[in-house]
Amino acid sequence: MRAGGTFTRAALLGEKAGFVVGCCDFTVQSVANATLAVAFAEFAGELLPVLAGHVRLLGILALGSLAILNWIGLKTGSRAQEITSSVKALGLIAVVIAAFTVSVKPGAAALLPDNSSFVHPHSIFLGLMLALQGVVVTYDGWYAPIYFVEEDTDPAKNLPRSMIGTALACIAIFLLVNAALYHVLHMDHLAGSQIPVMDAAMLLFGSYGKRIVLLIAVVGVISSANAGLMYTPRILFSMSRDGLLPRNVTSVNRGGTPSPALFLCAIVSITLVLSGSFDTLIAIGSILFVAVYLSGFASLLVLRRSEPDLARPYKAWWYPWSTVLVLLASAAFLLGSVIGDLKHSLFTAILVLLSYVVSIVIVREKSHDQV
Repeated sequence: MRAGGTFTRAALLGEKAGFVVGCCDFTVQSVANATLAVAFAEFAGELLPVLAGHVRLLGILALGSLAILNWIGLKTGSRAQEITSSVKALGLIAVVIAAFTVSVKPGAAALLPDNSSFVHPHSIFLGLMLALQGVVVTYDGWYAPIYFVEEDTDPAKNLPRSMIGTALACIAIFLLVNAALYHVLHMDHLAGSQIPVMDAAMLLFGSYGKRIVLLIAVVGVISSANAGLMYTPRILFSMSRDGLLPRNVTSVNRGGTPSPALFLCAIVSITLVLSGSFDTLIAIGSILFVAVYLSGFASLLVLRRSEPDLARPYKAWWYPWSTVLVLLASAAFLLGSVIGDLKHSLFTAILVLLSYVVSIVIVREKSHDQV
């Protein structure tokens, strides 16, 4: 098994397809890291007013600090990930428990923002697409262990366990949090709430509720950004090893970190933070998220057919129908996203086309070098 995640799987479709998917995956993760850094800065500014108004500076400092942390070594980054993930999960579970055991504070409703001006989407279809985009982003990351497969001593056992465990944990927390929010806020307020968790916490804990949620949010986005800076460099590492990027990108330091790839990822994400075009970046990223998923599902179908004698340490339940089903569902969601946002979809298509043109040049040069 090889590191690189979706790029490695898409390479089964050919080097050009592998390069395009690698670029898409790298773009998605870089956009996600930049967005998380900005979210950290905004939450930190809300938590500590003295930091307000310094979003870009705080975002850059967050990404730079996490890059240095992971540059020290894989163990350091992994330990930080374990701690922050645990704190985030425990914080959310604590909010859920409080929602069902703590009575709403008298007069706390006056602290909530007025949602009467909330405008519902003009169509059910658009509203459904917006909701599904949020769900996709919520669950995204369940597949992250595939990026570290070469560093796992027993991937045949640990890979399916970690991915399935991650997905189930996300499902459990997601459903529990939503049940708690519905219990506290009820649908009339929940429908128009911008930050439902914060509104629920303010009803339960008064003015301290906002600080509690902001603290959980700060830890949560730092945890996610750290994870992104751990696995995004391995996309570039894999592409470089396959000759689709300069060879020096494969350099690994003593701590097991691909240093050039790590700092390249950090620089790209910092540049995106400085750009300030977050709405556009998020819209493009949400489309590429699903496109990358599609490449993985298609690659699995190709692998099963082209390599029938490979060891199958873990059985894919109900294959091939389970894979075909999620592939069709992803294609339908991608089509819905395109219809719902033609402007950003066209821009995304242009970026993908440009990456394919670059892949033709790179693969041609690679072929000439091998002759």
